[in-house]
Amino acid sequence: MPKTSARLLALLSLLQARRDWPGALLAERLEVSPRTVRRDVDRLRELGYPIVAFKGPDGGYRLDAGTELPPLLFDDEQAVALAIALQIATTAGAGIEEAAARALNTVRQVMPARLRHRIDTLQVTAVERPVTDPPVDSGVLIALSAAVHAREVLRFDYDNGEPTPPRRVQPHHLVTWGGRWYLVAWDLDREDWRTFRADRITPRTPTGPRFTPRELPGGTVATFVASRFRGSDGAGTWPCRGEVILDLPAAAVSRYIRDGIVEELGPDRCRLVLGSWSWPGLAATIGRFDADIEVVGPAELKDAFAHLARRYANAAEVVITGLGKGWTG
Repeated sequence: MPKTSARLLALLSLLQARRDWPGALLAERLEVSPRTVRRDVDRLRELGYPIVAFKGPDGGYRLDAGTELPPLLFDDEQAVALAIALQIATTAGAGIEEAAARALNTVRQVMPARLRHRIDTLQVTAVERPVTDPPVDSGVLIALSAAVHAREVLRFDYDNGEPTPPRRVQPHHLVTWGGRWYLVAWDLDREDWRTFRADRITPRTPTGPRFTPRELPGGTVATFVASRFRGSDGAGTWPCRGEVILDLPAAAVSRYIRDGIVEELGPDRCRLVLGSWSWPGLAATIGRFDADIEVVGPAELKDAFAHLARRYANAAEVVITGLGKGWTG
């Protein structure tokens, strides 16, 4: 019996590893006869596993979807990966936090001691940007994802703080960015690409006709979303990009630069190439470094520094004037 039980677990593991298994290949992997494979498949069916047989030259078996979720078998690495994913899911903002925590507790309880120890010593804390928006209802995410998958026109009400008619879009992707969920879609009424916050969407039913997806600007959804949040419609680059020389070591600058280029020019001097959504924004970002700045180009960046210099000088003058009149902090 122990040998049979071990063989059943091995068979179940193989059936979960790929969609279709020829019977002869299963017999070879398990080192048994095809007849024994048939008997073991019948035993798994009695335990509630929906295994279907398919015919043909390579006739075999497939673990199909059933009406209930049967017990699953994971190898060590899969179990650890599942536990880590569930820890991160508790901060996903998708309305599944409580369910993810319960699932993690269930998985941990049935883990062997050796795996439970690995999970307990690997505590993952997902730190996201503080977001005060309400979490997205998981039903909304499922409805949006279903429309994306089916390529069906989606109608929904969108709460942007003012009365607006229902939106009609061709949904393209459901994405996360900065701790929020967004729907990337082609707006049929505005004839342009839009990103909609999922927490503001209330889907309407039924969905509309099917459509042929358009090609996203930039080629990929990651490039498109990055471009939109950078204020650009291009291929993912910042709309404003400039070059300066800072009187600081490259190591002191590079730790604060995410997608810029820092080149060492000497022990206390470096070249910085950086992008931003606007020229004043770029000048302000560079100005946060406490060092002398030499603008290499372009001219728009020099003008932005001059513009900020006048603005800051005016602000300083107001403060000095106020102190002269007896302002107190």
